[in-house]
Amino acid sequence: MKAEDLFHVGIVTHDLEATQTQLSSLLGYEWGPEIGAPLEVTLPSGLVTVEVRCAFSITTPRLEVVRSVPGTFWEPAEGSGVHHVGYWSDDVDADAAELVSQGYVTEATRSGPDGSLFFAFLRSDTGYRMELVTRAAEPHIQQCWAHH
Repeated sequence: MKAEDLFHVGIVTHDLEATQTQLSSLLGYEWGPEIGAPLEVTLPSGLVTVEVRCAFSITTPRLEVVRSVPGTFWEPAEGSGVHHVGYWSDDVDADAAELVSQGYVTEATRSGPDGSLFFAFLRSDTGYRMELVTRAAEPHIQQCWAHH
């Protein structure tokens, strides 16, 4: 993991459209399409299917606005609009293990077709949350902010 692997700041909100409108009005952000689907993820409580929907900004620095998922950690952060920071990872399993060795707690993971981790969300004891996403997904995710 390196600082230059940061590719977005994630914001979770109850009202995706209102959040986008406010960020557009205040800061000039433009948005790619809303994407999402039911995802099978592993939470500390076990395997669940959650409907995760989000939109990435076309404008940089890149933001991701995520619709809240009640009853999960995908809910708006208390006292802060920032929910997580997202980093590309060449080896999500190894990077997640490194974070765990530094005291981070795993909140959610999703495996890829080959069985290795596709993404992982981990939180430090101070509340700092990181999302690691396999770099193999970069070309597909970049389509979310390609100019149309």
